[in-house]
Amino acid sequence: MSAASQARQVLAVKYGHRVTTRAESYLNFHLYGEPDADLDIDYYFWVIRDGQGVFLVDTGFAPEAGDRRRRAHYATPAEVLPGLGIAPERVTAVVITHAHWDHTGNVRQFPNAQLVMTEAEYAFWTSPMAARAHFAAHCEPEEIAYLRRAREEDRLTLFAGQHTLAPGIELTEVGGHTPGQLIASVTTPDGGTAVLASDALHFYEEVERDRPFAILADLPAMYRAYDTLAQLATQPGTHLVAGHDPEVRARFAPYAPAPAADAGAAARAGAAARTRAETSVTTGPDAASETEVTDLTRPRAS
Repeated sequence: MSAASQARQVLAVKYGHRVTTRAESYLNFHLYGEPDADLDIDYYFWVIRDGQGVFLVDTGFAPEAGDRRRRAHYATPAEVLPGLGIAPERVTAVVITHAHWDHTGNVRQFPNAQLVMTEAEYAFWTSPMAARAHFAAHCEPEEIAYLRRAREEDRLTLFAGQHTLAPGIELTEVGGHTPGQLIASVTTPDGGTAVLASDALHFYEEVERDRPFAILADLPAMYRAYDTLAQLATQPGTHLVAGHDPEVRARFAPYAPAPAADAGAAARAGAAARTRAETSVTTGPDAASETEVTDLTRPRAS
């Protein structure tokens, strides 16, 4: 294990929330013969910090998009990072797991960072097919335009199959949910692996009960992605991190910052989160709470 891996932090930041239904969330839910019920959705972005740099995996949704789509939200990445002792300009790279609106918002907050995504994802969302209604509903055109500009500026790294972001941080294209959906496998300080599945796995139930999510580009590919994740989960020390499941906060311990963290930065980030909560759309019972940070290097005993 590298020295960087030994010092690595891997964090999930919950910045928003929504209440929907199981029937809306799972493909052909009627096939399961179960009554419908409310379903909580958490919105996260992920932070990897080590001696090699600071890497973001997705950037959540932009506040204006969240308001328009009536999602509760508390803070953007640039508001959260100072409370973690990270200056936004220190972000080395932003991994875009897929180009849906709730993962590509706020990318412009990191103009110095290299952006990384799959070739298939970029090609799809910059093609005429992406303008079809069932795809267009899930993206923000100005955010796709920003990706185009980033490519013109040589700030966009595209790959197919697999890509090593840094030692101990591997990106793998799986598809299914979107044409080029990717997952990130991150070596943790104990020698294990946190698999940041993003929307290849919205909820643990998708893999554990073989239930596809309702929004998808390719159903067989989605099933294959579930098989890949299930296989990874059998490996010793490997833990899946679902993209929208509140269960993430039960399966991993809360982040406990070191006492030496910048108290002033933390206070500023907290104030920003409170302001965002006061002005955001309140669509669920959790809407008054603040941003929550979970330590993905500390899985709880099952």
